[in-house]
Amino acid sequence: MRIKESISLKKLNTFGIDVKARYFCEVETIEDLQTLVSSEIFHNNSHLILGEGANILFTKNFDGLVIKPVFKGIEVVRETDDEIFIKAYSGEVWPNFVMYCCEKNWNGLENLAYIPSSVGASPIQNIGAYGVEIKDVLDSLEAFNLETQTIEIFQNSDCKFDYRESVFKHEYKGKYVIFSVIFRLSKIPKFNTDYATVNDELKRLIVSELSSKAIATAITNIRKSKLPDPSQIGSAGSFFKNPTVSDEVFQSLKMQYPNIVAYPTAFGVKLAAGWLIEQSGWKGFREGDAGVHAQQALVLVNYGNATGGEILNLAQRIIDSVKSKFDMELTPEVNII
Repeated sequence: MRIKESISLKKLNTFGIDVKARYFCEVETIEDLQTLVSSEIFHNNSHLILGEGANILFTKNFDGLVIKPVFKGIEVVRETDDEIFIKAYSGEVWPNFVMYCCEKNWNGLENLAYIPSSVGASPIQNIGAYGVEIKDVLDSLEAFNLETQTIEIFQNSDCKFDYRESVFKHEYKGKYVIFSVIFRLSKIPKFNTDYATVNDELKRLIVSELSSKAIATAITNIRKSKLPDPSQIGSAGSFFKNPTVSDEVFQSLKMQYPNIVAYPTAFGVKLAAGWLIEQSGWKGFREGDAGVHAQQALVLVNYGNATGGEILNLAQRIIDSVKSKFDMELTPEVNII
């Protein structure tokens, strides 16, 4: 373990924002973490835990210590006739882990294919797509308590999952480093293909037998067609959360906008933030190197040399515009530093 100084984070965040960390350290073992938290640098500086940098917008240099967990490994913990419990360590790259499970016909993660993340970051954000969220497949996780320097186990219910939320995003933010996650997957096919776009892509691929791998491949293709490649255009995927409203509010909006895109949920009606942004005239907008993706209005992009401040300014203008047109407050999904 080595603590480095004045390290560029440009290649460590998918927005490609050119900022520096005063201190930076990769941790490969629990012993590394214990050594790090006992150091003067840890005690004398604020700290930030950084995964794949896929859900973060840096607006300035980080004048503290950036900790990057790189714990690696995937193993079977236990299994029954119907289920298998897989432990993945937090440094594993999420899309690779999903495809690994799909290749083995372990079902449950396929709808979450090609989401830029690490295994350790996935529960923090309760990442989700196409009707599935981490809360639906997570059994438990191990997290290192930075204060007590011990490993604690969190069951699914302990994580207090909500839409793009968990206890680690607020109450325990910066207090734990997630070490590993155990996923409860099914050996029996139980697929969620209720989305027309997914079915259309499966038909295009001429899938003769439905499988988790086929669904993951279809969803990967869809995401690649709609989202920019971070190696070419900087982005953090969806920048805003989809707002949820009451059925009464939705019906009122539908009277004014018959083509409004929305999805019923157990807690109300979820509006497509991308549709709201597009209808407000922002899709494909560009000012300097900060812009809104031409294929998906929910995605803000860095065309090369935009600063985090410029991206944030654009986000606020979009929030104000949608509020003015629809009386709807958009909330960023991305962590802003």
